[in-house]
Amino acid sequence: MNTYEMITNKIIEIMKTGQVPWRKPWKFQPPRNLVSKRPYHGINLLLLTLNEFELPYYVTFHQAKQLGGSIKKGEHGTPVVFWKLLETIDKHADNEAEKTKVIPYLQYSTVFNLCQTEGIEAPNDAPSTLAPLAVCEEIIAGFTDKPQTIHTLLPKAFYQPETDMIHMPAKTSFVSSEAYYSTLFHEYVHATGHEKRLNRHAQENTNFDFGSKDYSREELVAELGSAFLCAEAQIDNSVIENNTAYLNSWLKALQNDQKLIIYASAKAGKAVDYIRNRR
Repeated sequence: MNTYEMITNKIIEIMKTGQVPWRKPWKFQPPRNLVSKRPYHGINLLLLTLNEFELPYYVTFHQAKQLGGSIKKGEHGTPVVFWKLLETIDKHADNEAEKTKVIPYLQYSTVFNLCQTEGIEAPNDAPSTLAPLAVCEEIIAGFTDKPQTIHTLLPKAFYQPETDMIHMPAKTSFVSSEAYYSTLFHEYVHATGHEKRLNRHAQENTNFDFGSKDYSREELVAELGSAFLCAEAQIDNSVIENNTAYLNSWLKALQNDQKLIIYASAKAGKAVDYIRNRR
């Protein structure tokens, strides 16, 4: 079983229980590595938030050992993925410059939550003083070249690539403030694909026709990007479209394309970094 298949199967298993992994209450700190202090992004954020531990810190087996601790007997870790570059030689290349090729390939390692370890103390991190909805407003303010957002009487939200504008219902139309921000973040992620930002739409010649493969891929990018932003703000995005038809449509898409969840998570992570000015 390759890495793509392993990760996709893990997501599918969760979805078959009736849960949408990226639709959930984010009432906890996003997971991060205890040693590097770096938060996990993309598919790794999604995989680690499927766990239900009290602490957000993770270590590898070797990191636990280096910290003077150990993994508790019988504990099972969570896979996290990363890219490595493989240098290959093309014997059929016409010239020396083209003979050497660098190919990225996906690998994984296993991490354990601090609750699964012994002999390692949790850091005494000070919690954020910002309320979740204030973080949402901070995200909006920090998106420096965001598209114009128009609030209309139409009962739907959408991003229009031709005009580079977002159309949103009035904030009072949503069941909660969390639902409003989650929807706005979804459209923000779509907007990062514009040619003056990440240029995702042009580079991949995205077909926005409803039901097309490109449409499904771009929708999953926006879904995951919104979920990642909600995780950073620690707001609940589980109230939107979490129904059987919605669940089944994504189950079918993931079963048909084992690379989809990895692809979409990577694109969503880049979109979130762009919105948050982590460039």
